[in-house]
Amino acid sequence: MFSGSIPALITPFTPDGGIDADAFQAFIDWQIAEGSRGVVPVGTTGETPTLSHAEHKRVVELAVEAAAGRVPVIAGAGSNDTAAALEFTGHAARVGAAAALVVVPYYNKPTQEMLYRHFRSIHDAVEIPIIIYNVPARTVTDITVETMARLALLPRIVGIKDASNDLARPLRMRTEVGPDFCQLSGEDATAMAFAAQGGVGCISVTANAAPALCARQWAAWEAGDLAAMAALRDRLGPLHRALFLESSPAPVKYACSLLGKAGPAVRPPLYEITDPTKRAVEAAMVHAGLL
Repeated sequence: MFSGSIPALITPFTPDGGIDADAFQAFIDWQIAEGSRGVVPVGTTGETPTLSHAEHKRVVELAVEAAAGRVPVIAGAGSNDTAAALEFTGHAARVGAAAALVVVPYYNKPTQEMLYRHFRSIHDAVEIPIIIYNVPARTVTDITVETMARLALLPRIVGIKDASNDLARPLRMRTEVGPDFCQLSGEDATAMAFAAQGGVGCISVTANAAPALCARQWAAWEAGDLAAMAALRDRLGPLHRALFLESSPAPVKYACSLLGKAGPAVRPPLYEITDPTKRAVEAAMVHAGLL
């Protein structure tokens, strides 16, 4: 259903701090032209914690409009408030998103049974495919393979974005849930190892700044050209690291600013990256052949 390189999109801001709709839609056009197979607005990289609900919905609408059916829009729709997640997921369905990306609720620390009921309630309320986003480093709670196997029995729970960095997990998921369940990596640095364990794509931070390289890497893997995949993996490796030297998405927004695609501004409590990190990002982009 979904595969290859799918950027978790940045949200460009205007000089006065608002949503830069023109820059955002031009960015999506560029991503599609460079080979990205889908786009994910309002994920973590889109700074959803500091977007208002109205801004969140507007960004999804802008993404659907810009994509215009050329690639699927997987709209970020999660919250640690089930009612808010239902609101966002319902909105994504109404405006034409292809799927919703729904994060494991953060801060509340729900049990596995509570997680099941949270996702089941969203599934039952909307007619849109749902990808569950597991990112324990940000949510504290880790959804287990056993809970995912229960949820995968529901027809509209179609996949997972896994940012646990547990490379044994995709193989366990494949064994317990089946080969048709859509497993997407949420960790650029280990995405190709994830592929070898059963993954089919990556919802990527790095693809914001290097969409063509990320897309070509996945195409090489799918074609069985391991030498080409490895060469691209090695070109991208330093960039994966540099983009997480400080809190994401501040480094990747700086990287995109170097390409003239968006300004570097992020919303507090995030701030523009320090000079040493800027130099590291620049060096990694030179290594990748992007500058």
